[in-house]
Amino acid sequence: MKILIVEDEPSLREIMVRELEQEHYVVETASTFDEADSKIAGYTYDCILLDIMLPGGSGLKLLENLKGAGKRDSVIIISARNSIEDKVLGLELGADDYLPKPFHTAELLARIRSVLRRGRGGADTKLRFGNLTLDPDARRVEADGREIPLLKKEFDILMYFMQRPNHMVDKVALAEAVWGDHADQADNFHFVYAQIKNLRQKLAEAGSSASIRSVYGFGYRFTDDAPADEE
Repeated sequence: MKILIVEDEPSLREIMVRELEQEHYVVETASTFDEADSKIAGYTYDCILLDIMLPGGSGLKLLENLKGAGKRDSVIIISARNSIEDKVLGLELGADDYLPKPFHTAELLARIRSVLRRGRGGADTKLRFGNLTLDPDARRVEADGREIPLLKKEFDILMYFMQRPNHMVDKVALAEAVWGDHADQADNFHFVYAQIKNLRQKLAEAGSSASIRSVYGFGYRFTDDAPADEE
């Protein structure tokens, strides 16, 4: 799950990043209106934590832009301005929740989980493809009921694929979804290739009917109709 924190106060932003990463979220940050506007326009997030008062503009304007573009990213407004007017306006513009500052990180995490559940319609959150079952809450993967031990990035990659079965997956989009801001700093995608290779091996050894196939010049396809290709 990928989260964008839009917050200009460095210490609070650092605390939020640390707590969210401990919960295995992929976290990106923006500290100004323009930086946030660029990221929201160019990328998709499972949840955006949005401050109202930002250098260069209002978080409410960012929310208006987001919804006006037809994007469905979940949004939780976090603001020291706890006025009824701000709360009502934010919710009317399409925010999913409103959390006034100061707040406990435990409450923030609970709000995020609640918003993400609502975004999935309150349905069973487990993902299934072929003989694989992935539980994002327990961070557990099974093949025919037998657990497959995966490292954090291996799990995140597999979840990304299982959310897009039989779809073409661009390696750049995959890197941005799993590594967040750090993907922009890479000169090549060797770190992606290495993780894919390890994940393929673990899936094959566990008897997975699903495999990751390379699509030359583009990226990958997650399928259950053929063995994995070599990278």
